[in-house]
Amino acid sequence: MSPALKFHSDGEPQYMLKMVTNQRLTKEDYEKDVRHFELEDPSSAISYQVGDALEILPSQNPSAVNAFIERCNLDPDSYITIRAKGGDEVSNGSLLNGSMGRIKLSTFVALTMDVASGSPRRYFFEIMSHFATAEHEKERLQYFASPEGRDDLYQYNQKESRTVLEVLEDFPSVHMPFEWLVQLTPPLKKRAFSISSSPLVHPNQIHLTVSIVSWLTPFKRTRQGLCSTWLAGLSPNEENLIPCWVHKGSLPPPKPSIPLLLIGPGTGCAPFRAFVEERAAQSARESTAPILFFFGCRNEDNDFLYKDFWLKHAQDKGVLSLKEGGGFFVAFSRDQPQKVYVQHKIKEQSARVWNMLCSGAAIYVAGSSTKMPADVTAALEEVVRQKGGEAASGWLRKLERAGKFNIETWS
Repeated sequence: MSPALKFHSDGEPQYMLKMVTNQRLTKEDYEKDVRHFELEDPSSAISYQVGDALEILPSQNPSAVNAFIERCNLDPDSYITIRAKGGDEVSNGSLLNGSMGRIKLSTFVALTMDVASGSPRRYFFEIMSHFATAEHEKERLQYFASPEGRDDLYQYNQKESRTVLEVLEDFPSVHMPFEWLVQLTPPLKKRAFSISSSPLVHPNQIHLTVSIVSWLTPFKRTRQGLCSTWLAGLSPNEENLIPCWVHKGSLPPPKPSIPLLLIGPGTGCAPFRAFVEERAAQSARESTAPILFFFGCRNEDNDFLYKDFWLKHAQDKGVLSLKEGGGFFVAFSRDQPQKVYVQHKIKEQSARVWNMLCSGAAIYVAGSSTKMPADVTAALEEVVRQKGGEAASGWLRKLERAGKFNIETWS
């Protein structure tokens, strides 16, 4: 596997990790499937910090890769030669332009061409029209590639999340040369996940909190996220090695002496599980500042992620305990007639929030990029306005400039 992985922008993976835990966190019959994964390098420590992200290169379904190769009349056992942009053959094993010499065609497709999850772009349809031999297919492809057909193409392609393989199967008279397919098929991309473990506690492991992505298209076709579905299907301790890269995240690791105000509904709690775990380990050997954490989910019974973990650290002298100046507050949005979200809990606990801010707390927000970050920011501004009587947005902007107001969101 490793020679083909040199095609990726960061070169070879930093780590090839083994999955040792694949645990469902949400209730079995609940519509949302959120998993806790533990990935391990048994032989050595992994270099990472809390707040970092792990990028994973997923494997495509072999049957989809085989179907693509068959549909395109390619020989899976043939070898292809990759050349640099200048046209010179690349020496075997070199990383010039992310390229190298001979490689098996089926391996190249599986590890570099997203045939089974990525949607093709408009230009793909334009080029297909040149290779269509059936007149009705040629006309439809030309229409899709025209300005007049843009809306219909959007409905057919993007809204339905059609894959390259599905599009090719819908136009059976099209036979594009492999050189065109390589250029026009979306590249297989790595997926990034917030790390939810502390290296102090798990030096040779990385934990992830992953929502298994699945949705219905307008035509009621079920679509699934490539990487999350692949991870969910892996059995712990089998001989599956996962290509991984550690990247600096957008949440800088805080010093133990800085109080923390954390807001992370849903899988937004992932980086904060790492923060809490790290601070608990630090508090065993030095004096640490408290943590105030606001978590949100739909129901206490269905999707209260890491419930026991948070409650353990909120007891006695834990880093989330009221006794130590911290706190843990949960918003269950659907457990009562009116919806309750993290921003409502922030306003309810305005005195605690204000005290934390006055003691020099850093604010961290993580989760969905929809309305949540704006609603949380508005709630914090309201607390500052009520309690501090000064320009709220100015206060938060100062914190941002000082690197003490950090937001990490994903769609």
